[in-house]
Amino acid sequence: MEIRWLGRVEYAPTVQAMQAYTEARTPDSPDELWLCEHPPVYTLGLAGKAEHLLAPGDIPVVPTNRGGQVTYHGPGQVVAYPLVDLRRLGIYVKEYVHRLEQAVIQTLEGLGVTGHRVAGAPGIYVNLADPFGHARLPPDRPDPFAGLGKIAALGIKVSQHRTYHGVALNVAMDLSPYEGINPCGYAGLRSIDLATLGVSTDWDTVAARLGERLQAHLSP
Repeated sequence: MEIRWLGRVEYAPTVQAMQAYTEARTPDSPDELWLCEHPPVYTLGLAGKAEHLLAPGDIPVVPTNRGGQVTYHGPGQVVAYPLVDLRRLGIYVKEYVHRLEQAVIQTLEGLGVTGHRVAGAPGIYVNLADPFGHARLPPDRPDPFAGLGKIAALGIKVSQHRTYHGVALNVAMDLSPYEGINPCGYAGLRSIDLATLGVSTDWDTVAARLGERLQAHLSP
């Protein structure tokens, strides 16, 4: 898998480029991983509902063809777009999502942060009361989001067994735009980044580690 470092790029042209690559690729085309960050933008997935846009203000809202609801991208967030042929890799979508999440969990683990999954809610979360503790969350909590902050959002598109879109991990952001939406369609869900948790790192370090973990999980 070839890793491409795109830097800070506009969201819509990047999606168009991913779509064009996916439509043009052949069984012999190499898998790629694009790493980037975007200027401030709200993106509305295929299941997106307007009521989850609370107060977008001056931030543009871009409808997109990934799964999921509304999310926010902005500077200080590592966005990873794997362009992967699942058939060649020999896995299905559920396993692909699991591997994306596992790569994020391992990236956080390398920084001392414990990431958690929430059943039925793709992405990775942290226990705000104890982000560095290793205790697992009880599976039968009445409110699965109680006490959690979302640190990584996930939204994918699969076309003829080929993936695009991907995962976004919050490093050091202005988190206030998240107050203008119900992140991923969950009212009151708090979004968090590594800087707010007190983790001293930078975008390049996190992007390199996430890229390495995704490369390991998505290579034959």
